[in-house]
Amino acid sequence: MATTEAESMETTGSAFESRDFRLYQTARLLVILGAEAQSVAVAWQVYQLTHSALSLGNTGLALFLPGLFFMLPAGHVADRYDKRYVILCCYGLQAICTAGLLWISMHRIGSILPIYGVLFLIGTGRCFSGPAASAMLPSLVPKEHFVNAVTWGATIYQVANATGPMFGGLLFTASLMVFGPTLAAWHGAPIVYVFTLMMLCGFMLLVSMIRVRPVASPQKSFSWSTVLAGLTYVARTRLLLGSISLDLFAVLLGGAVALMPIFAETVLHAGPKGLGLLRAMPSLGALAVSITLIVKPIKRKAGKLMLTCVGIFGVATVVFGLSRNLWLSMFALLLVGASDMVSVVIRSSVLQLATPPEMRGRVSAVNWLFIGASNEFGEFESGVTAHWWGAVPAVVIGGIASVVVTGSAALLFPALRRADQLTAESLQAAELELAQAEPID
Repeated sequence: MATTEAESMETTGSAFESRDFRLYQTARLLVILGAEAQSVAVAWQVYQLTHSALSLGNTGLALFLPGLFFMLPAGHVADRYDKRYVILCCYGLQAICTAGLLWISMHRIGSILPIYGVLFLIGTGRCFSGPAASAMLPSLVPKEHFVNAVTWGATIYQVANATGPMFGGLLFTASLMVFGPTLAAWHGAPIVYVFTLMMLCGFMLLVSMIRVRPVASPQKSFSWSTVLAGLTYVARTRLLLGSISLDLFAVLLGGAVALMPIFAETVLHAGPKGLGLLRAMPSLGALAVSITLIVKPIKRKAGKLMLTCVGIFGVATVVFGLSRNLWLSMFALLLVGASDMVSVVIRSSVLQLATPPEMRGRVSAVNWLFIGASNEFGEFESGVTAHWWGAVPAVVIGGIASVVVTGSAALLFPALRRADQLTAESLQAAELELAQAEPID
Protein backbone atom coordinates (compact mmCIF):
# COMPACT_ATOMS: atom_id res chain seq x y z
CA MET A 1 0.00 0.00 0.00
CA ALA A 2 2.86 2.38 0.86
CA THR A 3 4.34 1.81 -2.59
CA THR A 4 1.05 2.69 -4.27
CA GLU A 5 0.76 5.94 -2.31
CA ALA A 6 4.35 6.85 -3.14
CA GLU A 7 3.72 6.25 -6.82
CA SER A 8 0.59 8.40 -6.56
CA MET A 9 2.60 11.28 -5.08
CA GLU A 10 5.32 10.95 -7.74
CA THR A 11 2.75 11.22 -10.54
CA THR A 12 0.69 14.15 -9.19
CA GLY A 13 1.55 16.29 -12.23
CA SER A 14 2.71 13.55 -14.57
CA ALA A 15 0.07 14.26 -17.25
CA PHE A 16 1.71 17.62 -17.96
CA GLU A 17 4.87 15.86 -19.12
CA SER A 18 2.98 15.33 -22.39
CA ARG A 19 3.22 18.23 -24.85
CA ASP A 20 -0.14 17.34 -26.40
CA PHE A 21 -1.86 17.32 -23.03
CA ARG A 22 -0.43 20.74 -22.17
CA LEU A 23 -1.61 22.16 -25.48
CA TYR A 24 -5.08 20.69 -25.19
CA GLN A 25 -5.68 21.77 -21.60
CA THR A 26 -4.50 25.30 -22.38
CA ALA A 27 -6.91 25.32 -25.31
CA ARG A 28 -9.75 24.06 -23.07
CA LEU A 29 -9.02 26.76 -20.52
CA LEU A 30 -9.39 29.46 -23.19
CA VAL A 31 -12.51 28.10 -24.85
CA ILE A 32 -14.40 27.42 -21.61
CA LEU A 33 -13.60 30.92 -20.38
CA GLY A 34 -15.14 32.27 -23.56
CA ALA A 35 -18.16 29.96 -23.49
CA GLU A 36 -19.02 30.73 -19.88
CA ALA A 37 -18.68 34.46 -20.41
CA GLN A 38 -20.91 34.13 -23.46
CA SER A 39 -23.55 32.22 -21.49
CA VAL A 40 -23.85 35.13 -19.05
CA ALA A 41 -24.29 37.61 -21.90
CA VAL A 42 -26.88 35.43 -23.66
CA ALA A 43 -28.89 34.87 -20.45
CA TRP A 44 -28.93 38.55 -19.56
CA GLN A 45 -29.74 39.58 -23.13
CA VAL A 46 -32.66 37.15 -23.37
CA TYR A 47 -34.04 38.20 -20.00
CA GLN A 48 -33.79 41.89 -20.83
CA LEU A 49 -35.68 41.26 -24.08
CA THR A 50 -38.45 39.12 -22.58
CA HIS A 51 -38.42 39.31 -18.75
CA SER A 52 -39.67 35.73 -18.98
CA ALA A 53 -38.50 32.69 -17.04
CA LEU A 54 -39.84 30.47 -19.82
CA SER A 55 -37.69 32.27 -22.39
CA LEU A 56 -34.62 31.70 -20.23
CA GLY A 57 -35.50 28.03 -19.99
CA ASN A 58 -35.84 27.83 -23.76
CA THR A 59 -32.17 28.80 -24.15
CA GLY A 60 -31.29 25.53 -22.45
CA LEU A 61 -33.73 23.64 -24.66
CA ALA A 62 -32.15 25.12 -27.79
CA LEU A 63 -28.73 23.87 -26.67
CA PHE A 64 -30.08 20.45 -25.64
CA LEU A 65 -32.18 19.48 -28.68
CA PRO A 66 -29.23 18.86 -31.06
CA GLY A 67 -27.85 16.33 -28.60
CA LEU A 68 -31.16 14.52 -28.55
CA PHE A 69 -31.12 14.23 -32.35
CA PHE A 70 -27.43 13.81 -33.14
CA MET A 71 -25.54 12.54 -30.08
CA LEU A 72 -25.53 8.83 -30.94
CA PRO A 73 -24.33 9.43 -34.54
CA ALA A 74 -21.78 11.84 -33.04
CA GLY A 75 -20.36 8.98 -31.00
CA HIS A 76 -19.96 6.89 -34.15
CA VAL A 77 -18.21 9.82 -35.86
CA ALA A 78 -15.82 10.14 -32.89
CA ASP A 79 -14.92 6.43 -33.11
CA ARG A 80 -14.48 6.41 -36.90
CA TYR A 81 -12.80 9.71 -37.88
CA ASP A 82 -9.80 11.77 -36.78
CA LYS A 83 -10.96 13.26 -33.49
CA ARG A 84 -8.81 16.37 -33.80
CA TYR A 85 -10.41 17.34 -37.13
CA VAL A 86 -13.89 16.67 -35.75
CA ILE A 87 -13.14 19.03 -32.85
CA LEU A 88 -11.73 21.74 -35.12
CA CYS A 89 -14.76 21.63 -37.42
CA CYS A 90 -17.16 21.84 -34.49
CA TYR A 91 -15.44 24.82 -32.91
CA GLY A 92 -15.18 26.52 -36.28
CA LEU A 93 -18.98 26.30 -36.38
CA GLN A 94 -19.16 27.75 -32.87
CA ALA A 95 -16.96 30.69 -33.90
CA ILE A 96 -19.38 31.44 -36.75
CA CYS A 97 -22.26 31.24 -34.27
CA THR A 98 -20.58 33.65 -31.85
CA ALA A 99 -20.09 36.06 -34.74
CA GLY A 100 -23.82 35.69 -35.38
CA LEU A 101 -24.61 36.60 -31.76
CA LEU A 102 -22.34 39.64 -32.10
CA TRP A 103 -24.22 40.73 -35.23
CA ILE A 104 -27.59 40.27 -33.52
CA SER A 105 -26.54 42.32 -30.50
CA MET A 106 -25.00 45.10 -32.63
CA HIS A 107 -28.17 45.48 -34.69
CA ARG A 108 -30.37 45.40 -31.57
CA ILE A 109 -32.77 42.85 -33.00
CA GLY A 110 -35.80 42.69 -30.71
CA SER A 111 -36.74 39.06 -31.44
CA ILE A 112 -35.20 36.19 -29.48
CA LEU A 113 -35.85 33.62 -32.25
CA PRO A 114 -32.51 34.34 -34.02
CA ILE A 115 -30.74 33.82 -30.68
CA TYR A 116 -32.44 30.44 -30.26
CA GLY A 117 -31.41 29.49 -33.79
CA VAL A 118 -27.76 30.32 -33.08
CA LEU A 119 -27.88 28.40 -29.79
CA PHE A 120 -29.23 25.35 -31.63
CA LEU A 121 -26.21 25.45 -33.96
CA ILE A 122 -23.86 25.86 -30.98
CA GLY A 123 -25.49 22.83 -29.38
CA THR A 124 -24.98 20.88 -32.60
CA GLY A 125 -21.27 21.63 -32.56
CA ARG A 126 -21.01 20.66 -28.90
CA CYS A 127 -22.76 17.33 -29.35
CA PHE A 128 -20.18 16.27 -31.98
CA SER A 129 -17.12 17.77 -30.26
CA GLY A 130 -17.91 16.40 -26.79
CA PRO A 131 -17.57 12.66 -27.51
CA ALA A 132 -14.57 13.28 -29.79
CA ALA A 133 -12.77 15.26 -27.09
CA SER A 134 -13.54 12.71 -24.39
CA ALA A 135 -12.40 9.82 -26.59
CA MET A 136 -9.23 11.70 -27.65
CA LEU A 137 -7.94 12.18 -24.10
CA PRO A 138 -6.37 8.69 -23.76
CA SER A 139 -4.26 9.37 -26.85
CA LEU A 140 -2.76 12.55 -25.36
CA VAL A 141 -0.91 10.88 -22.47
CA PRO A 142 0.77 7.55 -21.74
CA LYS A 143 -1.54 4.91 -20.33
CA GLU A 144 -0.05 5.10 -16.84
CA HIS A 145 -0.85 8.82 -16.65
CA PHE A 146 -4.45 8.58 -17.81
CA VAL A 147 -6.20 8.85 -14.42
CA ASN A 148 -4.01 11.81 -13.53
CA ALA A 149 -4.98 13.43 -16.83
CA VAL A 150 -8.71 12.97 -16.12
CA THR A 151 -8.33 14.56 -12.67
CA TRP A 152 -6.36 17.52 -13.97
CA GLY A 153 -8.79 17.94 -16.84
CA ALA A 154 -11.65 18.28 -14.38
CA THR A 155 -9.66 20.80 -12.34
CA ILE A 156 -8.86 22.98 -15.35
CA TYR A 157 -12.50 22.80 -16.42
CA GLN A 158 -13.58 24.12 -13.02
CA VAL A 159 -10.99 26.91 -13.04
CA ALA A 160 -12.40 28.13 -16.34
CA ASN A 161 -15.98 27.54 -15.24
CA ALA A 162 -15.42 29.60 -12.12
CA THR A 163 -13.73 32.57 -13.77
CA GLY A 164 -15.63 32.62 -17.07
CA PRO A 165 -18.93 33.91 -15.62
CA MET A 166 -17.07 36.61 -13.69
CA PHE A 167 -15.41 37.72 -16.93
CA GLY A 168 -18.84 37.75 -18.55
CA GLY A 169 -20.40 39.83 -15.79
CA LEU A 170 -17.53 42.33 -15.73
CA LEU A 171 -17.26 42.66 -19.51
CA PHE A 172 -21.03 43.11 -19.79
CA THR A 173 -20.76 46.29 -17.70
CA ALA A 174 -17.71 47.63 -19.61
CA SER A 175 -17.46 50.02 -22.55
CA LEU A 176 -15.16 49.74 -25.55
CA MET A 177 -14.37 52.49 -28.03
CA VAL A 178 -14.34 51.08 -31.58
CA PHE A 179 -12.77 52.91 -34.52
CA GLY A 180 -14.55 52.51 -37.84
CA PRO A 181 -16.19 54.95 -40.24
CA THR A 182 -17.16 56.76 -37.04
CA LEU A 183 -16.04 56.44 -33.44
CA ALA A 184 -18.55 54.35 -31.54
CA ALA A 185 -18.87 52.92 -28.04
CA TRP A 186 -19.76 49.27 -27.52
CA HIS A 187 -21.56 48.28 -24.36
CA GLY A 188 -22.65 44.98 -22.86
CA ALA A 189 -23.08 41.83 -24.94
CA PRO A 190 -20.97 42.79 -28.01
CA ILE A 191 -17.85 43.11 -25.85
CA VAL A 192 -18.45 39.66 -24.37
CA TYR A 193 -18.93 38.11 -27.80
CA VAL A 194 -15.66 39.62 -29.08
CA PHE A 195 -13.88 38.11 -26.07
CA THR A 196 -15.46 34.71 -26.83
CA LEU A 197 -14.36 34.90 -30.47
CA MET A 198 -10.78 35.57 -29.37
CA MET A 199 -10.87 32.55 -27.05
CA LEU A 200 -12.26 30.32 -29.82
CA CYS A 201 -9.49 31.38 -32.22
CA GLY A 202 -6.87 30.60 -29.58
CA PHE A 203 -8.45 27.20 -28.97
CA MET A 204 -8.41 26.21 -32.63
CA LEU A 205 -4.81 27.34 -33.07
CA LEU A 206 -3.61 25.24 -30.12
CA VAL A 207 -5.63 22.15 -31.07
CA SER A 208 -4.26 22.31 -34.61
CA MET A 209 -0.76 21.96 -33.09
CA ILE A 210 -1.58 18.68 -31.32
CA ARG A 211 0.03 15.50 -32.67
CA VAL A 212 -2.51 12.85 -31.69
CA ARG A 213 -1.34 9.30 -31.08
CA PRO A 214 -4.26 7.32 -32.53
CA VAL A 215 -5.86 4.54 -30.50
CA ALA A 216 -6.28 1.45 -32.64
CA SER A 217 -9.93 0.50 -33.13
CA PRO A 218 -11.89 -1.40 -35.77
CA GLN A 219 -13.35 0.88 -38.46
CA LYS A 220 -16.98 -0.17 -38.64
CA SER A 221 -19.30 1.26 -41.27
CA PHE A 222 -22.39 3.22 -40.30
CA SER A 223 -25.27 1.05 -39.12
CA TRP A 224 -27.88 1.28 -36.40
CA SER A 225 -26.21 -1.52 -34.48
CA THR A 226 -22.89 0.34 -34.27
CA VAL A 227 -24.56 3.66 -33.50
CA LEU A 228 -26.66 2.15 -30.70
CA ALA A 229 -23.82 0.03 -29.29
CA GLY A 230 -22.92 2.65 -26.67
CA LEU A 231 -26.50 2.94 -25.45
CA THR A 232 -26.77 -0.86 -25.25
CA TYR A 233 -23.52 -1.08 -23.31
CA VAL A 234 -24.65 1.51 -20.74
CA ALA A 235 -28.04 -0.20 -20.33
CA ARG A 236 -26.33 -3.55 -19.77
CA THR A 237 -23.78 -2.18 -17.27
CA ARG A 238 -26.18 -1.49 -14.42
CA LEU A 239 -23.67 0.16 -12.11
CA LEU A 240 -22.89 2.68 -14.86
CA LEU A 241 -26.60 3.12 -15.57
CA GLY A 242 -27.29 3.78 -11.90
CA SER A 243 -24.57 6.42 -11.49
CA ILE A 244 -25.54 8.25 -14.69
CA SER A 245 -29.27 8.10 -13.88
CA LEU A 246 -28.71 9.51 -10.41
CA ASP A 247 -26.78 12.46 -11.81
CA LEU A 248 -29.32 12.96 -14.59
CA PHE A 249 -32.43 13.23 -12.46
CA ALA A 250 -30.88 15.03 -9.50
CA VAL A 251 -29.40 17.83 -11.63
CA LEU A 252 -32.39 17.87 -13.99
CA LEU A 253 -34.77 18.54 -11.11
CA GLY A 254 -32.44 20.61 -8.92
CA GLY A 255 -30.81 22.85 -11.52
CA ALA A 256 -31.15 26.58 -10.84
CA VAL A 257 -28.63 28.01 -13.32
CA ALA A 258 -31.22 29.13 -15.88
CA LEU A 259 -33.09 31.17 -13.26
CA MET A 260 -30.06 33.03 -11.90
CA PRO A 261 -30.82 36.23 -13.88
CA ILE A 262 -34.21 36.36 -12.13
CA PHE A 263 -32.64 35.82 -8.70
CA ALA A 264 -29.87 38.36 -9.44
CA GLU A 265 -32.31 41.09 -10.52
CA THR A 266 -35.59 40.58 -8.64
CA VAL A 267 -34.72 38.48 -5.56
CA LEU A 268 -31.19 39.53 -4.60
CA HIS A 269 -31.10 42.89 -6.48
CA ALA A 270 -27.47 42.32 -7.50
CA GLY A 271 -27.48 43.13 -11.24
CA PRO A 272 -25.12 41.70 -13.90
CA LYS A 273 -22.10 41.66 -11.58
CA GLY A 274 -24.11 39.69 -9.04
CA LEU A 275 -25.17 37.31 -11.79
CA GLY A 276 -21.52 36.72 -12.68
CA LEU A 277 -20.71 35.97 -9.03
CA LEU A 278 -23.65 33.58 -8.67
CA ARG A 279 -22.71 31.75 -11.86
CA ALA A 280 -19.13 31.40 -10.61
CA MET A 281 -19.93 29.92 -7.20
CA PRO A 282 -20.81 26.34 -8.27
CA SER A 283 -17.59 26.15 -10.24
CA LEU A 284 -15.54 27.50 -7.33
CA GLY A 285 -16.99 24.80 -5.10
CA ALA A 286 -16.28 22.17 -7.73
CA LEU A 287 -12.75 23.51 -8.18
CA ALA A 288 -12.02 23.21 -4.46
CA VAL A 289 -13.19 19.59 -4.52
CA SER A 290 -11.24 18.70 -7.68
CA ILE A 291 -8.00 20.12 -6.22
CA THR A 292 -8.64 18.16 -3.02
CA LEU A 293 -9.14 14.98 -5.02
CA ILE A 294 -5.79 15.47 -6.78
CA VAL A 295 -4.06 15.42 -3.40
CA LYS A 296 -6.38 12.97 -1.66
CA PRO A 297 -8.27 10.81 -4.19
CA ILE A 298 -11.36 8.80 -3.32
CA LYS A 299 -10.23 5.40 -2.04
CA ARG A 300 -13.15 3.72 -0.31
CA LYS A 301 -16.97 3.80 -0.14
CA ALA A 302 -17.31 5.68 -3.43
CA GLY A 303 -20.98 4.75 -3.90
CA LYS A 304 -22.11 5.93 -0.47
CA LEU A 305 -20.09 9.11 -0.90
CA MET A 306 -21.78 9.81 -4.22
CA LEU A 307 -25.27 9.31 -2.78
CA THR A 308 -24.48 11.52 0.21
CA CYS A 309 -23.15 14.32 -1.95
CA VAL A 310 -26.13 14.26 -4.30
CA GLY A 311 -28.34 14.60 -1.21
CA ILE A 312 -26.26 17.61 -0.13
CA PHE A 313 -26.72 19.02 -3.64
CA GLY A 314 -30.50 18.93 -3.18
CA VAL A 315 -30.44 20.51 0.28
CA ALA A 316 -28.11 23.30 -0.87
CA THR A 317 -30.44 24.00 -3.80
CA VAL A 318 -33.33 24.46 -1.37
CA VAL A 319 -31.23 26.91 0.69
CA PHE A 320 -30.42 28.92 -2.45
CA GLY A 321 -34.09 29.07 -3.38
CA LEU A 322 -35.11 30.38 0.05
CA SER A 323 -32.21 32.83 0.52
CA ARG A 324 -32.66 36.58 0.25
CA ASN A 325 -29.03 37.37 1.04
CA LEU A 326 -26.39 37.42 -1.71
CA TRP A 327 -23.66 35.94 0.52
CA LEU A 328 -25.86 33.07 1.70
CA SER A 329 -26.94 32.39 -1.88
CA MET A 330 -23.30 32.31 -2.97
CA PHE A 331 -22.43 29.88 -0.15
CA ALA A 332 -25.34 27.60 -1.07
CA LEU A 333 -24.21 27.54 -4.71
CA LEU A 334 -20.66 26.82 -3.53
CA LEU A 335 -22.01 23.67 -1.83
CA VAL A 336 -24.02 22.82 -4.95
CA GLY A 337 -20.86 22.83 -7.06
CA ALA A 338 -18.73 21.00 -4.49
CA SER A 339 -21.20 18.17 -4.00
CA ASP A 340 -21.90 17.85 -7.72
CA MET A 341 -18.18 17.56 -8.46
CA VAL A 342 -17.92 14.41 -6.33
CA SER A 343 -20.71 12.88 -8.40
CA VAL A 344 -18.96 13.91 -11.62
CA VAL A 345 -15.62 12.39 -10.57
CA ILE A 346 -17.15 9.09 -9.53
CA ARG A 347 -19.33 8.83 -12.63
CA SER A 348 -16.45 9.74 -14.94
CA SER A 349 -14.18 7.20 -13.25
CA VAL A 350 -16.77 4.45 -13.69
CA LEU A 351 -17.23 5.47 -17.33
CA GLN A 352 -13.52 5.40 -18.17
CA LEU A 353 -12.68 2.22 -16.25
CA ALA A 354 -15.59 0.20 -17.60
CA THR A 355 -15.39 1.10 -21.32
CA PRO A 356 -13.25 -0.64 -23.98
CA PRO A 357 -11.08 1.78 -26.04
CA GLU A 358 -12.88 1.01 -29.30
CA MET A 359 -16.23 2.07 -27.78
CA ARG A 360 -15.16 5.21 -25.91
CA GLY A 361 -16.68 7.57 -28.47
CA ARG A 362 -20.11 5.92 -28.44
CA VAL A 363 -20.26 5.43 -24.67
CA SER A 364 -19.03 9.00 -24.17
CA ALA A 365 -21.82 10.13 -26.49
CA VAL A 366 -24.39 8.47 -24.22
CA ASN A 367 -22.77 10.12 -21.22
CA TRP A 368 -22.83 13.50 -22.96
CA LEU A 369 -26.49 13.01 -23.78
CA PHE A 370 -27.22 12.46 -20.09
CA ILE A 371 -25.12 15.47 -19.13
CA GLY A 372 -26.94 17.58 -21.71
CA ALA A 373 -30.27 16.40 -20.36
CA SER A 374 -29.31 17.26 -16.79
CA ASN A 375 -27.88 20.68 -17.73
CA GLU A 376 -29.44 22.24 -20.83
CA PHE A 377 -32.78 20.41 -20.61
CA GLY A 378 -32.70 21.04 -16.87
CA GLU A 379 -32.61 24.76 -17.68
CA PHE A 380 -35.73 24.31 -19.80
CA GLU A 381 -37.44 22.40 -16.98
CA SER A 382 -36.50 25.17 -14.54
CA GLY A 383 -37.89 27.81 -16.89
CA VAL A 384 -41.18 25.97 -17.33
CA THR A 385 -41.71 25.35 -13.61
CA ALA A 386 -40.74 28.94 -12.81
CA HIS A 387 -43.27 30.10 -15.40
CA TRP A 388 -45.95 28.02 -13.64
CA TRP A 389 -45.08 28.55 -9.98
CA GLY A 390 -42.53 31.38 -9.81
CA ALA A 391 -38.74 31.20 -9.58
CA VAL A 392 -38.44 30.60 -5.84
CA PRO A 393 -40.97 27.74 -5.56
CA ALA A 394 -39.50 26.12 -8.69
CA VAL A 395 -35.99 25.99 -7.21
CA VAL A 396 -37.16 24.86 -3.75
CA ILE A 397 -39.40 22.08 -5.10
CA GLY A 398 -36.62 20.98 -7.47
CA GLY A 399 -34.15 20.73 -4.60
CA ILE A 400 -36.57 18.63 -2.56
CA ALA A 401 -37.14 16.38 -5.59
CA SER A 402 -33.36 15.86 -5.88
CA VAL A 403 -33.24 14.58 -2.30
CA VAL A 404 -36.12 12.19 -3.05
CA VAL A 405 -34.30 10.95 -6.18
CA THR A 406 -31.20 10.23 -4.10
CA GLY A 407 -33.16 8.06 -1.69
CA SER A 408 -34.82 6.24 -4.57
CA ALA A 409 -31.49 5.58 -6.28
CA ALA A 410 -30.09 4.06 -3.10
CA LEU A 411 -32.97 1.55 -3.16
CA LEU A 412 -33.11 0.90 -6.91
CA PHE A 413 -29.34 0.53 -7.48
CA PRO A 414 -27.88 -1.38 -4.50
CA ALA A 415 -24.63 -2.00 -6.40
CA LEU A 416 -24.09 1.77 -6.50
CA ARG A 417 -24.62 1.95 -2.76
CA ARG A 418 -22.11 -0.87 -2.21
CA ALA A 419 -19.46 0.36 -4.69
CA ASP A 420 -16.20 0.71 -2.82
CA GLN A 421 -12.91 1.48 -4.60
CA LEU A 422 -12.69 3.30 -7.91
CA THR A 423 -10.76 0.53 -9.62
CA ALA A 424 -11.77 -1.68 -12.52
CA GLU A 425 -11.64 -4.77 -10.28
CA SER A 426 -13.78 -3.25 -7.52
CA LEU A 427 -16.40 -1.89 -9.93
CA GLN A 428 -16.59 -5.18 -11.82
CA ALA A 429 -17.10 -7.00 -8.52
CA ALA A 430 -19.95 -4.64 -7.60
CA GLU A 431 -21.57 -5.19 -11.00
CA LEU A 432 -21.21 -8.96 -10.70
CA GLU A 433 -22.68 -8.90 -7.21
CA LEU A 434 -25.72 -7.03 -8.48
CA ALA A 435 -26.15 -9.40 -11.41
CA GLN A 436 -26.08 -12.41 -9.08
CA ALA A 437 -28.43 -10.85 -6.53
CA GLU A 438 -30.90 -9.45 -9.08
CA PRO A 439 -30.78 -11.58 -12.24
CA ILE A 440 -32.28 -9.98 -15.32
CA ASP A 441 -35.15 -12.01 -16.75
